[in-house]
Amino acid sequence: MTITKTDVGPTAGREVSRVQDFDELVAATGRQLHRAALLLTGGDHHLAEDLLQTTYAKVYASWSRVSRADDPVAYTRTVLTRTFLSHRRLRRSSEQPSDELPERAADPPDRAVRLDLVAALQELSAADRVVVVHRYWLDRSVAETARELRISETAVRTRSRRALARLRLHLTDLDEES
Repeated sequence: MTITKTDVGPTAGREVSRVQDFDELVAATGRQLHRAALLLTGGDHHLAEDLLQTTYAKVYASWSRVSRADDPVAYTRTVLTRTFLSHRRLRRSSEQPSDELPERAADPPDRAVRLDLVAALQELSAADRVVVVHRYWLDRSVAETARELRISETAVRTRSRRALARLRLHLTDLDEES
């Protein structure tokens, strides 16, 4: 089956049963997985690109197994998630964020809201962030999220509820400050 541009988006992968080659998989999932990686890494573009590159390297290295999977797109999402969680557990990054940023023009309101959301996502634990991104950004059901993350559906619902409550609290605090 050939993937078309209409197959890309939050629901990509649900209709796809077979991907013919690795290049087709990258073309179909690149944009969506890059955005998911951005959300998982808290908006760090460089870390998101590294995460996505590592994910695709792992998928390419085991392409013979991936291409035989029932859903290679879901397999790739799972590799992305596990790679992110593994990186978070290792904590071997020696980069230190700077306290000072260069002066910039004021951000447009919609960009400011997105930045606030990314900042709020950074306040969540890595496991909660993965659940929120899978459920609400990748538009996965509770059952799909549980299966892909290998946790129970109850854990997905509980983590989602608690993470959303923390996000709402954090975003409310930001509204009161402005």
